[in-house]
Amino acid sequence: MKPLVLIHGFTGSPRVWDLVRPRLERDFEVLTPALPGHLGGPPLPEEITPHTMADAVARCMDEAGWETAYIVGNSLGGALALRLAARGRARAVIGLAPGGGWLDDRVRDATLEWFAGMHELVRGAAPRAAWIASSPERRRQVLSSMSERHEHVPAELVADVIRAAALCVETPRMIEVARRSDWALGPITCPIRMVWGTEDKLLPWPAAAERYRRDLPHAEWIELDGVGHCPQVDVPLETAELISGFA
Repeated sequence: MKPLVLIHGFTGSPRVWDLVRPRLERDFEVLTPALPGHLGGPPLPEEITPHTMADAVARCMDEAGWETAYIVGNSLGGALALRLAARGRARAVIGLAPGGGWLDDRVRDATLEWFAGMHELVRGAAPRAAWIASSPERRRQVLSSMSERHEHVPAELVADVIRAAALCVETPRMIEVARRSDWALGPITCPIRMVWGTEDKLLPWPAAAERYRRDLPHAEWIELDGVGHCPQVDVPLETAELISGFA
């Protein structure tokens, strides 16, 4: 089967792919690494560099025996997918609202400030995650920055979203690295499909995509009307088909 890597976003976990993974596993051997410093992932090194996260995913691919793979990433995971493609590790990339596409630093700063505020808000919430996720209204609130729809999302997945954010204790240190990082990419020759929801609240369309629209002229662009920042959560069936059909 074809190798497929799914990379989650900042303060997330591999479970963010739960709603699309069963469909994708019909056609692919799926690898869902947990990023360093995130729930289920290895600890961060003492010194974090702009390459730390991509290096970790590359090591997971090496351990799986994969020189290349189809790589899908959402948000930070999308930026990492593109960085891996620039290293020659991707057969194709599907970026779901990938980070790093801004030309205006105010878009970057607003996104990082949101994560800083969310970190303060959810610290210590992990023990209450199941209770928070038990209410439809609270599930809607938890998912409001990720998804325009919430009725189909299981409570246990929402609880994992809470735990992942609450237990991502290195968030401030990672934010500082992101603030200093050069998000420019090297040459990418593999096929690229970019998917962006028009209701993305974290990385608003099209302002957060300007760099990629300029620097990746061969990329295919798909706009999803009325969809938020995490299409794999918001419209999982459509997203799975956009991944499978392209790869």
